[in-house]
Amino acid sequence: MIIPIDALEKDTLRNIVESFVLREGTDYGEVEASFEDKVEQVLTALKQGDVVLVYSELHDSVNIREKGYYREVEEDA
Repeated sequence: MIIPIDALEKDTLRNIVESFVLREGTDYGEVEASFEDKVEQVLTALKQGDVVLVYSELHDSVNIREKGYYREVEEDA
């Protein structure tokens, strides 16, 4: 289930993004970005709609996925 980011308190959204950044250790290009920069990049991507916040009832967890991820999964099935 996709969670609209405006349905969450600002601090809650930030905590979810911080947890995601710590967990994923995503590569941010040639120049290493600070933790704060990474968090801001993910928040910006969420606000622009490039990625979405997803709740999994099966795993009782929240994750951040690229917007087209689920469409691609359905096409592969």
